[in-house]
Amino acid sequence: MPSIDTARFEELLDRFRVDAGEPFALADHDPTWEGNEEIPKKDRKELAQEILADGIEALRDAQELLWASDRWSVLVVLQAMDAAGKDSTIKHVLSGVNPQGCRVVSFKKPSAEELDHDFLWRCAVDLPRRGEIGIFNRSHYEEVLVVRVHPEYLAGQRLPGVDGGEDPGAAFWAERYESINDWERHLVRNGTQVLKFFLNVSWEEQRERFLERLERPEKHWKFNAADVSERRRWDDYQHAYQEAIRATSTAWAPWYVVPADHKWVTRAVVAQVMVRRIRELGLAFPTVPEDEMAALAESARELRAEEERT
Repeated sequence: MPSIDTARFEELLDRFRVDAGEPFALADHDPTWEGNEEIPKKDRKELAQEILADGIEALRDAQELLWASDRWSVLVVLQAMDAAGKDSTIKHVLSGVNPQGCRVVSFKKPSAEELDHDFLWRCAVDLPRRGEIGIFNRSHYEEVLVVRVHPEYLAGQRLPGVDGGEDPGAAFWAERYESINDWERHLVRNGTQVLKFFLNVSWEEQRERFLERLERPEKHWKFNAADVSERRRWDDYQHAYQEAIRATSTAWAPWYVVPADHKWVTRAVVAQVMVRRIRELGLAFPTVPEDEMAALAESARELRAEEERT
């Protein structure tokens, strides 16, 4: 069993990042990828699980530092096709963090109140506070993904000059990308680190996971008949994802396209990227003012004196 080569793994993480301004095609990212070929295939899963365990422990420490410093928050955006493993990624990667400093928000069909606001509003009200990690299970990107595939949903938003029902055109989506980029830049400037992951599952693997849900009674609740009808629009969704990632992977909030056919790969990569990006914030535990150090020293003396008396 090979040991973790930390430096090599750091380089490996860069292969999943989509750099701003660079050519991007979703077809260039293999959802079935399961590790470097120089590592024997039989060892790859065990190594990935070791990397995940290391990441869970490091993320626990990073979260404590994030909470103590109270200067930054971290927003993790998870987007994917159905059955790509968003829920299980959250469950495993965040298994070691303190629930008091972490919040998961899942975005479903917009409510009437949410439709009465701009498309970013419902996500803005659920942003993590300083010191917290916030997880968006789906996010504001639904507005340039599912809504792009189903432009009829725009009718409910009652936008000036947009009737809904037909695709409003490239200029409309370009403006939405611009709004997203501006908003995320504003968040980063004001102390929210934005980490965006697209869990890239293949057509065949999605089919297998859907079948598993249908064949196992305890998983029936996870299946919706609409999942199959949406699967028929696979190519449309792939195009929408490619266009969105290409337009919104920025220097301040890059996308990571993570292979999702092997969940052990997905979890290891997401955990390590989170740890790496939190460490890049340069956080430090707060220092106690000098005038308070004397009081701390006096408290320590008093507690030690109690031990001597007993």
